[in-house]
Amino acid sequence: MMDTLIVNIGQLLTMEGDGPVKGEQMKTLPLMEQAAIGIKDGRVAWIGSNEETKTISAKHIIDAEGKLVTPGLVDPHTHLVFAGSREHELPLKQQGVPYLEILKRGGGILSTVRATRAASEEELYEKARVHLDRMLSYGVTTVEAKSGYGLDEETEWKQLRVAKRLHQTHPVEVVSTFLGAHAIPTEHQNHPDDFLQQMVDFMDVIKQEQLAEFADIFCETGVFTVEQSRLFLQKAKEKGFAVKIHADEIDSLGGTELAVEVGAVSADHLVGASSAGIHQLAHSNTIAVLLPGTSFYLGKGKYANARQMIDEGAAVALATDFNPGSSPTENLQFIMTLAALYLRMTSEEIWHAVTVNAAYAVNRGQDAGRIMIGRKADIVLWDAPNYMYVPYHYGINHVRMVLKEGKVVSERGKGDVSVS
Repeated sequence: MMDTLIVNIGQLLTMEGDGPVKGEQMKTLPLMEQAAIGIKDGRVAWIGSNEETKTISAKHIIDAEGKLVTPGLVDPHTHLVFAGSREHELPLKQQGVPYLEILKRGGGILSTVRATRAASEEELYEKARVHLDRMLSYGVTTVEAKSGYGLDEETEWKQLRVAKRLHQTHPVEVVSTFLGAHAIPTEHQNHPDDFLQQMVDFMDVIKQEQLAEFADIFCETGVFTVEQSRLFLQKAKEKGFAVKIHADEIDSLGGTELAVEVGAVSADHLVGASSAGIHQLAHSNTIAVLLPGTSFYLGKGKYANARQMIDEGAAVALATDFNPGSSPTENLQFIMTLAALYLRMTSEEIWHAVTVNAAYAVNRGQDAGRIMIGRKADIVLWDAPNYMYVPYHYGINHVRMVLKEGKVVSERGKGDVSVS
């Protein structure tokens, strides 16, 4: 007997396969029609046709009402834990003031750093929990959460502790990344190398307390150079961290090439990636994590070249880049629409980018992003007739129900999520 049986599925995207999905492979979807799923002990135990369910018994039956069912979404790049907000910077953006100029004026990341340093751990937890609840309601069952709004040991430690606590108490799986090298703090403006070494030394504490799996750095004009980033990431790998990099977000510095060189799990942003960098990326195991919400919100009119990346053979993922300054949205569904309109990605490519490839971008490719027998039953039921409808009809939440490890953790019209 099954614990739960999901019946009457109109379209089922199993995303079944092995490994990340690259290039041409992203153009087709593993799709079943008139399907059903059996769940036992929190895992997928059976997948078949709706007709076959007549011979299967279950404690609970969920009727998908002939609509779309997919794996839980994965958001592989967020800045989940922070204090304050930055709506006061919106007029500056409207005036066309560049982000790096806002940063020089003490805004941007540095503004959030001040607020996060002043906040208590409990205040950070409660604020982040609200954001995570919202992400779950949009269908996200696995999320990456970066630190980086402390830029000192005490506050980075505080952010990472909050992320770990959320992972332990919230239905969404939280994967932590140490982004101590997110910016140069005011007190270290004249000696950034000393600051980076301080963050490297702090990794020993993070590793000992198991507070982060990844280390990341912001490689960009006015922040950290390619040379500084290379040394930082190499030292992080020596200490046992998998690495990521904020690469070529604004200027083409060679961060994409560096990601491939150091074997980064993902290279994120890539708006300014060179053709040579994209070519190297496409012939590597590094996942390209694209963040069109950031380009949209900053109003630059320039987006990452997803078409070249996919056409040359790269594995592409999508993320919200949820943060208080350049992408204040938890809505990964909206990011899917932006990917269709501005990255010129097809619906098929987009679904790979928010499930399978996003899971591999946070080293969860064996656990998340696919509906397969034996895997955790992280599943979304949609109020959508087919997979093309979700990126097409933008600005609303199409999720009807979310299951995490076989349990209903969010349901439209049934109140807030249940957090155990």
